[in-house]
Amino acid sequence: MSSSSATAEQTTEGTGIGSLPREIWILVIGSFIVAVGMGIVAPALPTFATSFDVGVTAASFVISAFALMRLAFAPVSGRLVSFFGERSIYVWGITIVGLSTAACAFAGSYWQLLVFRALGGTGSTMFTVSAVALLVRLAPPHLRGQASGVWATSFLLGNVSGPIIGGLMVGYSLRLPFVTYGAALFIAAFIGWLMLRKSTLAAPRTDTGETRSLTVREALRNRTYRAAMLSNFSNGWAVFGVRIALVPLFVVEILRSTQAMAGVALSVFAVGNAAVLLVSGRIADRRGRKPLVLIGLAVSGAATASLGFTDSVPWFLVASLIAGMGAGILNPAQNAAVADIIGAKGKGGPVLAAFQMSADLGAILGPLIAGVLADVISYQAAFAVTGLTAVLGLLAWAGAPETRPTRAS
Repeated sequence: MSSSSATAEQTTEGTGIGSLPREIWILVIGSFIVAVGMGIVAPALPTFATSFDVGVTAASFVISAFALMRLAFAPVSGRLVSFFGERSIYVWGITIVGLSTAACAFAGSYWQLLVFRALGGTGSTMFTVSAVALLVRLAPPHLRGQASGVWATSFLLGNVSGPIIGGLMVGYSLRLPFVTYGAALFIAAFIGWLMLRKSTLAAPRTDTGETRSLTVREALRNRTYRAAMLSNFSNGWAVFGVRIALVPLFVVEILRSTQAMAGVALSVFAVGNAAVLLVSGRIADRRGRKPLVLIGLAVSGAATASLGFTDSVPWFLVASLIAGMGAGILNPAQNAAVADIIGAKGKGGPVLAAFQMSADLGAILGPLIAGVLADVISYQAAFAVTGLTAVLGLLAWAGAPETRPTRAS
């Protein structure tokens, strides 16, 4: 065990979230700021794209392009984290997304918007891989589920208010949300740099030979890791792809409501998600990762499939709330399982990058396939296929072993 890991464990002997290291709470603050900005942009992005006289498929591709760049750059991000350390890549990743997002506000054509948005994917994967790598390194084994839950909760709490604000901003200007998001990201990058720059726990580790990197090939031999990648693929398809690409369009075009209500629908999903994250993380630490993952996949898949069959805004909001709760049950346990696998061998930047790539692949394919289904067949077909992707994860996890470590006395 490295000295920094030992220090982290010594400072987190308790069992509650208050026992988490200060550095994790700094990540929580940064995640909240990033999420508020992301939520502000979510209602505006599909509508801004269609304002350039393109269809649902082309508008959805703007979402997919961002994820495509994340997918392509993820292996590089993993190596950058291993070489420069999590702290530097964390700050630079957020800064790059801020520059890209601010540029979107000045896009004069669909293709400019597509390029500017896609470039932000490189910084996004740098931020995500480095932040999760810090969480894995700093959180003690018996608090991994709770650490993941707290970090994800901050992200979702930001997403609760962000879409509502973004929906109101769209009424004034489709470009205003992008300027606001860019500013929020610069603030998050500054806070991360200011509060982590002197941290000994977050400092890059020196390789003493006591630990070695867990390779992706080794991780793929683990049945639970493969199952986590499939469930993360489904989560990326539904949550980071189809939800952002199709929900605003469905609310406006099919339910005949307003852009502001589209923002409310995105926020309701986030409310359901945030409401269960902490509880889910706590149960995952006490009872195991696998039961929570199976329940989360079942709830999320069924509720997501039902979205396209709602015929009123209230029922759509109910389905969105339940889908959000399903994703909230799934994510802390799933992430903790991957952290368990990495924790057994030590460093795992590339393994985390590959895990993130599975979600990005889902976020790429989801909006494209669902967008084509919505254009050619119906929104019902688009949401139904999205819900069915959870079955892949359920089948894989059914035969996967539990990873929760037994805490030493």
